[in-house]
Amino acid sequence: MIVFLPRPVKKNFRKIQIWQRLRTITPPLNPRRIVLASSSPYRRALLDRLRLPFEVHAPAVDESALPREPTRKTALRLAQAKARAAAPSYPGALIIGCDQVAELEGKALGKPGSHDNAVAQLKDMRGKDVVFHTALALLNAESGALQTAEVPTTVRFRNCSDREIEHYLELERPYDCTGSAKIEGLGIVLVERVTSDDPSALIGLPLMSLAAMLRKEGVALV
Repeated sequence: MIVFLPRPVKKNFRKIQIWQRLRTITPPLNPRRIVLASSSPYRRALLDRLRLPFEVHAPAVDESALPREPTRKTALRLAQAKARAAAPSYPGALIIGCDQVAELEGKALGKPGSHDNAVAQLKDMRGKDVVFHTALALLNAESGALQTAEVPTTVRFRNCSDREIEHYLELERPYDCTGSAKIEGLGIVLVERVTSDDPSALIGLPLMSLAAMLRKEGVALV
């Protein structure tokens, strides 16, 4: 005897097959709420690479350096301050704080904010090594546990001409970037060499360190 399955059963069977296939390629769901305490679009784009749902919070933190404070410590202090500033608004969440301070011959470099400042920075940096101190803090707002890391990146800038500097700034206008150059964009042509343990650190968020911290908090990444 031949039995024909009703069409609805075939459709349901097909749905089950699709669902089972999706289960094999979809990352595990994480119940933890993740917050990026930064208004930087560059850090947001980097965090997107981990394919985790997250929220963004712009913390109100005074980013001024303290007197005689080493640049590395400034970055670490501000990364922690940003994470802690967001904590009251997100109880129970995992909060990511970040900061970056560039150092040239012992002098801290910030975001230029204007064309003239960017020109001055790039002229000062040409032919020299600049160390970008990128700090990361992951705060568990429920337990209070705090993990921190600082990933330095040494960038050797080319001895660019005044014309090259002006032309680059006209094209990319990186006035919101520490060091006046977008290394992930056209700014790469101003650079001779980059030395770092994590290539994402220079853009503003060291993903290798962050991934290790998230795993320690029980977040499944793959």
